Amino acid sequence: MAKVSYESRAIVTGAGSGIGRAFALELAKRGGQVVVSDIDLAAAEETVSMITGQGGKALAFTCDVSRLEDVQNLAEKSEQWFGLAPTVVINNAGVGTGGQPVGDSPIEDWQWIVGINLWGVIHGCHVFAPVLKEQGFGGIVNVSSAASFGSAPMMAAYNTTKAGVLALSETLSAELAAHGIKVTVLCPTFVKTNVIQNARMKTESIRDAQKMMDKAGVSPESVAIKTLDALDKNKMYVMPQTDAKVSWFIKRLAPGTWTKMMGKAASRMP
Repeated sequence: MAKVSYESRAIVTGAGSGIGRAFALELAKRGGQVVVSDIDLAAAEETVSMITGQGGKALAFTCDVSRLEDVQNLAEKSEQWFGLAPTVVINNAGVGTGGQPVGDSPIEDWQWIVGINLWGVIHGCHVFAPVLKEQGFGGIVNVSSAASFGSAPMMAAYNTTKAGVLALSETLSAELAAHGIKVTVLCPTFVKTNVIQNARMKTESIRDAQKMMDKAGVSPESVAIKTLDALDKNKMYVMPQTDAKVSWFIKRLAPGTWTKMMGKAASRMP
């Protein structure tokens, strides 16, 4: 089977910045045509300019992934532009919340993040999995997080959405394996993007998270490369950093111990 991330017809959501932009640029470098989707059309157009400036082919498209009709329209218009069905779909669009315990976090923040982080990926899989299945080849990348299994305190809404993405990806992989469709789920820790600046968090939480990002964050470009390489090799899980790999190992080996560790961490918080 051909490598799905090379010479591909790719759709990337949330591609106006961060990991999504890195995916779009890397796919274009590998010879792919890319539909650059983002809720911010100007940001998507900036990514397209970067691609076309390097001789690539890309189309900017505005899409609110929390709306099923937007994702359906994205699928329709993309196929018209490609002239064929897509071969790679990267469900990347996401936002952040944190800094407050369950019960204190505004329910509006829960609704906002679930709509984008979880329903956005559900919509992407719901719309594109049948298309790829009918085509008989291709790949889906869902962007989750180490938060999906880390269960860090004061991050319940974010953790919940990313855990849902992980479970969806594992289920989808099992369902699509017999149809020649590859599924990869990305679970990083800190990646140097603007997700913290745009998050719904208290000022002190943003400041603390940004310090950790500056200290431990890796480049989105490195994450995109590792993930696309994993997709080509039909690898299910991508934990691009050592701390993500260690956390994943401990959580699977000794989940009770991990939960106790998180409880102690919560007890030390203000």
